[in-house]
Amino acid sequence: MGCCDTPGLIPVETALGKILDQVSPLETVHSVPLTDVMGLVLADDICSPINVPPFANSAMDGYALRITDLEHTDTLEMVGKSFAGIPFEGTCQPGQCIRIMTGAEIPAGTDTVIMQEETEANGNQIRFTGRAKQGENVRPIGDDVKLGEVVVAKGNRITAREMPLLASLGIATLPVYRRPVVAFFSTGDELRPVGETLDAGQIYDSNRYGIRALLEKFGCDVMDLGIIPDDPTKLRDAFNAATQADVLITSGGVSVGEADYTKDILDQEGEIGFWKIAMKPGKPFAFGTIKNTWFCGLPGNPVSAMVTLYQLVQPMLAKLAGHSQYTPPQRLAAKATTTFKKRPGRADYQRGIYQINAQGQVEVATTGNQGSGAFSSMHQANCFVVLEQERGRVEVGETVTIELFNHTMY
Repeated sequence: MGCCDTPGLIPVETALGKILDQVSPLETVHSVPLTDVMGLVLADDICSPINVPPFANSAMDGYALRITDLEHTDTLEMVGKSFAGIPFEGTCQPGQCIRIMTGAEIPAGTDTVIMQEETEANGNQIRFTGRAKQGENVRPIGDDVKLGEVVVAKGNRITAREMPLLASLGIATLPVYRRPVVAFFSTGDELRPVGETLDAGQIYDSNRYGIRALLEKFGCDVMDLGIIPDDPTKLRDAFNAATQADVLITSGGVSVGEADYTKDILDQEGEIGFWKIAMKPGKPFAFGTIKNTWFCGLPGNPVSAMVTLYQLVQPMLAKLAGHSQYTPPQRLAAKATTTFKKRPGRADYQRGIYQINAQGQVEVATTGNQGSGAFSSMHQANCFVVLEQERGRVEVGETVTIELFNHTMY
């Protein structure tokens, strides 16, 4: 069977399942300094080497005392101070209290902190005006993280939420998977780089800019191989150069009937099943291998390229990178405030603008032109309106599913 002989339209979920069933995480692991791990994926569980906090400390500015001392009196003698980094030395005796600041170590002999707003000072005599329970305003040892506890699991991608946690544990280096290396190029004699003057029948190559931006946000290292004309020798050279990468992504040249040489090269040197996917935009999409490199062939229309990269290639790259905690973009039910044109037969990823109305309901409107070449609609959108394969036209007031753009789109 040739690469273009696959009959029928494959549902999006089936196509994605086939991709994820074949791809395995990269096995190369590096030890990387904490300062450089942002966006990388952990290759092992990270267990805490310490308790956090490592000592009981105060959650308030106030006075540390023994709670039983207040059973018979409301006034205690202040005999010292405990500051963050400069703890009180010694033991607080019955009838005494210690001035304490937020984050300071709880002095020996005390078990409770009363905030300063609930006290009256007369020299070293401190009168307590409020009621308190034993242990109030005291953060115990290991209150946040306990020694030996798994704080970040293998397969998590490091973000700004994990960085301060890891730093608080004193962890200087982390075992992480290397980033996937992704090569990409555009095909077509009609394409020209930005900055050049267009001749008749020519267009600017916009796909590579969108592809590169998304790949970098996905956490990949990129190899931009530029624009490759419809020339068999140059195309073959580009495919060979791309075998240095883990993944090759092309845009254009995968539609049945196109006058190019891409499909011939793929049939000769790769193991490719060209799929006609039941999705709009983005029906022509190819997945397979070229030698030891994974191959993804995106459609040439700019919105189709972006949608297939986002919906099909993003989760593939997450698995390749070892990101076992990856979750798909969030989906919500929303009320349509405009009509959405659609014919049954393909799942449709239309560009939409959602908002929360005054009643707290999620609403969504179309961005207008939904053509696969109308990229201005992607610029205006903040979500995809995901219309089911067999669904038809959507009228105002109907409920639709929206998919919020994740961090890669921002």
